[in-house]
Amino acid sequence: MDEILEKITTCVEFGKVDKTSPFPPDLKGQDGADELTKAALEQGIDADTILKQALVTGMDRVGQKFSEKKIFIPQMLMAAKAMNAAIEHLKPYFQSGAIQHKGEVILATVKGDLHDIGKNLVKMAIEGSGWKVIDLGVDVSVQKIIAALEEHPEAAVGLSALLTTTMQNMQEIVTEIKNQKPGNKILIGGAPVNDNFRNKIGADFYSPDPQGAVKFLNGQVN
Repeated sequence: MDEILEKITTCVEFGKVDKTSPFPPDLKGQDGADELTKAALEQGIDADTILKQALVTGMDRVGQKFSEKKIFIPQMLMAAKAMNAAIEHLKPYFQSGAIQHKGEVILATVKGDLHDIGKNLVKMAIEGSGWKVIDLGVDVSVQKIIAALEEHPEAAVGLSALLTTTMQNMQEIVTEIKNQKPGNKILIGGAPVNDNFRNKIGADFYSPDPQGAVKFLNGQVN
């Protein structure tokens, strides 16, 4: 059992999606996250074990490397593809209740901003850690976020902005959420954002990378 879980972990870490995937070159022709996850389930390894001991471990490795600037966005995106290939096999177990999500996170790029790479990387890392993500997309108004919170009242909210011109919109969204839904945690991120700005607008957490968001949600940092 440990051997196949470690192979799945390696596939996520290095972005090996399936057997036909040419990346990474040293794993060419070998089974990827897709085939190995299917095989693990067929061998009787429960889905929760695969999630926690293979996918979460792989994403932790990827997040740590990204934080240390040992890998960059292209490698993160390949890891995301591998993880998503594995998650497809686990989805029925989430739906049946055999795997419990840790909680829910609403993600959005704020109104006026159409950039989504950063948000998508955070989504990948959070999903890989066992959270359910409600992705509202880009150019999202505060009304849409409040409506999502009505449907998912326990969810945390993650906001992204890549432009200095849309940081003001982030401030307005945080203020409105805190007025209407003061119990929900708000995380922010994006190239022009920093912790001083987080403090100024009253958000709960800022991270320069996806791994920081995961650690906050998992209660590993304040």
